[in-house]
Amino acid sequence: MTPASAETERREVVRVASMEPGEVKAAVARTSAVNRSVGRIWCVPFAREVSGINIRGNAKTWWHQAEREYAKGQRPVVGSVLNFRATRKMPLGHVAVVSKVLSPRKILVDHANWRRNQVSLNMAVVDVSPRNDWSAVRVESVPNTLGDVYPTYGFIYRAAANG
Repeated sequence: MTPASAETERREVVRVASMEPGEVKAAVARTSAVNRSVGRIWCVPFAREVSGINIRGNAKTWWHQAEREYAKGQRPVVGSVLNFRATRKMPLGHVAVVSKVLSPRKILVDHANWRRNQVSLNMAVVDVSPRNDWSAVRVESVPNTLGDVYPTYGFIYRAAANG
């Protein structure tokens, strides 16, 4: 990354809205209740409700759709959406909402349907990419155990109110 592009990225991140823990918790409760009433839980409507990022369609399309309306980048921010690429195991991709940043290479996420038809809260995700750019991650599969490596696009950010 050049010094000029690093400065541009820093300025963009400043304009990104970070969610308060209470906001995230309330949105998780709302969407979990709605999803339980309809019987099926999907990652896309869950992430849309919890993050406030209004993108429709399969998770694998979010990164390209975000181009028109949302900032994107390689740094986790609470309330941003980590967008997973489509793979053989996840042909529709996946989206998860950052609930806490623990370090530059470890975050917690809230997401739906990682475990079939369940909402998973505060699940650990670790950046294992060679360039420290969040392009490859491992997700906690069971407590204290990280699963397979999954490719990601990066993070989609909710715009700050004062832009």
